[in-house]
Amino acid sequence: MKDLFVVTHTESVHHLEGKVGGWYDTGLTARGRRDAQATAERLATLVGSRDLEIHSSDLLRAAETAAAIAGRLSRSVTETADLREISYGVAGGKPQAWLDARYSPAPDDNRLDHDCGIEGAETRRDVALRVYPCVEAIVARPCETQIIVTHGFTLTLVIAAWMRVPVEATGFLSFPAKSGSITHLRQDDFFRNRAVVGLADVSHLSA
Repeated sequence: MKDLFVVTHTESVHHLEGKVGGWYDTGLTARGRRDAQATAERLATLVGSRDLEIHSSDLLRAAETAAAIAGRLSRSVTETADLREISYGVAGGKPQAWLDARYSPAPDDNRLDHDCGIEGAETRRDVALRVYPCVEAIVARPCETQIIVTHGFTLTLVIAAWMRVPVEATGFLSFPAKSGSITHLRQDDFFRNRAVVGLADVSHLSA
């Protein structure tokens, strides 16, 4: 049986600054650090003494969340740029209002390849084409319990890759998640079904 726990990073400085995240690289706030510890405690309860691996986006807010988990579980972390949030190009680090005034939502006939009108921004397809091979490589590893620490937008494509949803079918797919959420994915040994056991749970975090 394979268990995959996908964590969205906890509160980051750019949230409080009201700035666009994406590849804009900020660390965790004080609340983010507390929530990362709470997330680590919940994961410790879920995984027990099982052998496990931790994989994380290399952006600071995800890496710091992963480090809190790794410290609690006495494991190391493998970081990769493939698990990063979607890049908002030139909007990264600018006030959210700047992006809101220029953002053009993807039309129904071009959900995958629309860059939302922002110079240098990734498309949904761009993100999928780096996330899918990364998730496939992680899942193919022999370790039966794994943790992935990533970002809110990227979470949807991690789940899609796990479910083996074709990239072309992800145009309208969305799994909203709050910071510090835990999604539990499982593949059973007999039927080989890939299930979503728990989606974006934040019950371990204080209000």
